[in-house]
Amino acid sequence: MDYKKYIASLVKVDGVSEEEICAAIALPPNSQMGDYALPCFRFAKVMRKSPVAIADELAKSVAPDGVISQVSAVNGYLNFKINKSGLAREVLAKIAEEGERYGSSDVGSGRTVCIDYSSVNIAKPFHIGHLSTTVLGSALYKIYNFLGYRAVGINHLGDYGTQFGKLISAYKRWGDRDEVEKGGIHAVNDLYVRFNNEADEEMEREAREYFRLIESGDREANELFEWFKSLTLDYVKKIYERLDVHFDSYAGERFYTDKMGPVIDELREKGLLKESNGAQIVDLEPYGMPPCLILRSDGASLYATRDIAAAIYRKNTYDFYKCLYVVAYQQNLHFRQFFKVLELMGKEWAKDLVHVAYGMVSLEDGAMSTRKGKVVWLEDVISKCVEKAYAVVNEKNPGLENKREIAEKVGVGAVIFGALYNNKIKDITFSYDRVLSFEGETSVYVQYTCARAASVLEKAGETACQLTDIAEPGDEEFEVVKSLAAFPETVVEAAEKYEPSYVARYAVDLAQKFNKFYFDCKILTAEEGVKQFRLALTGAVLRTLKNALGLLGIGVPDKM
Repeated sequence: MDYKKYIASLVKVDGVSEEEICAAIALPPNSQMGDYALPCFRFAKVMRKSPVAIADELAKSVAPDGVISQVSAVNGYLNFKINKSGLAREVLAKIAEEGERYGSSDVGSGRTVCIDYSSVNIAKPFHIGHLSTTVLGSALYKIYNFLGYRAVGINHLGDYGTQFGKLISAYKRWGDRDEVEKGGIHAVNDLYVRFNNEADEEMEREAREYFRLIESGDREANELFEWFKSLTLDYVKKIYERLDVHFDSYAGERFYTDKMGPVIDELREKGLLKESNGAQIVDLEPYGMPPCLILRSDGASLYATRDIAAAIYRKNTYDFYKCLYVVAYQQNLHFRQFFKVLELMGKEWAKDLVHVAYGMVSLEDGAMSTRKGKVVWLEDVISKCVEKAYAVVNEKNPGLENKREIAEKVGVGAVIFGALYNNKIKDITFSYDRVLSFEGETSVYVQYTCARAASVLEKAGETACQLTDIAEPGDEEFEVVKSLAAFPETVVEAAEKYEPSYVARYAVDLAQKFNKFYFDCKILTAEEGVKQFRLALTGAVLRTLKNALGLLGIGVPDKM
């Protein structure tokens, strides 16, 4: 049951919709006050009374029932207490029935959400700056699928531009096929770096000519390009596998080469294209933005041209409900510009395009600069985290079996969680010690809580939530029950706000509440009826934490 909606259906305020009342309901900071609270300050203008008088009046109009056990008015707040045993019975039964689907819904049934994330550059290794777009987009992909949407994961590859001419030039000058095959993407990147360090005017001209050959369909140039691309995808797919990241499309910039012409024709037909210093632009000054450059003076297309073509293709192909672009906040202007151009073209669905902006990631020794050579490869960060996790796990439990497998889940989970725990727009300073801590707001803490719950169930011989009857839950038990009940709502809110951090923070909060219950209440030695309830509660916590971490792409070891 959605208790906020239920409470909102009981409260009648003239001039205020049930949806508005539902949105206003919150959890009180002190559970002794109630389980839910409705602040009445916002009704003062409509009802022309003080919030205190409104709360007093509404308290008399809402009668306790089988769901609500108590209604009270305190200092302008309308507080509600839930029937504890009724809620516990309902929540535990629902988790037992739905299992790994608990928290899911069909709210998105019949709707498609396209998610553009990761968007790797061909012939360049993953650095830590790609972490946020990759795991944030992946979590949204999982969350939307969990809610019944058809999520389409798109890796908009950076596979277009003169850099590929530079690569071919560098390979022909200095490359060896066997050495490049052996060194993979890093060998390719070394060639690219060497070209940029040694390039003169003649080499730059040669690079432009090789790129022209790629575009014109030259066999040798395109075979080399496809080779560089396959080396890149072989490399990144191994990282994606470790991070539990998946895509439905790898259509990159080059895919839209033959789709830009119709876009340019349409812009011209609608009188939107203007010439500026030989270039073709869409004037956005009336909307408070610089012009959107569509074609350079030499006739070459730009990012905006390709992104407009891609948006139109995605709408025609997937008929999306929303199309999300998980890209760093530095690109805010770019997205505002091409979204506006689509709107001016008369695409009413332009309102369904969303830039999901995020902050930057750096290590504790400072931000990284590719020009200064301070690049930190993502594969190295993951591997270092896994190795550190192995050392920690080995120290805490040296006799544990499958320590390498456990360390992989712990280390990879720490990398993902470290990028997802905070609000997405916040810049992140990545700390190995912090993300691998068994205490605090980390995935390791949540995973360890899962191992603790699994251990309790194993000792009791329980493999699932089993329940016969429920007495009135105590305070620690009921805090856990309320947290369990909030999971479905949390998942929906994470999707609506494009914020997987809601799920990450929820997991930490539930783990904290369970651990307080674990230390304050006997489980295995409790009297039989209470024992069964507490075991069912433990099983429900384990299942829900696994579901929450799974939405983030994080696995859960059975033991730690």
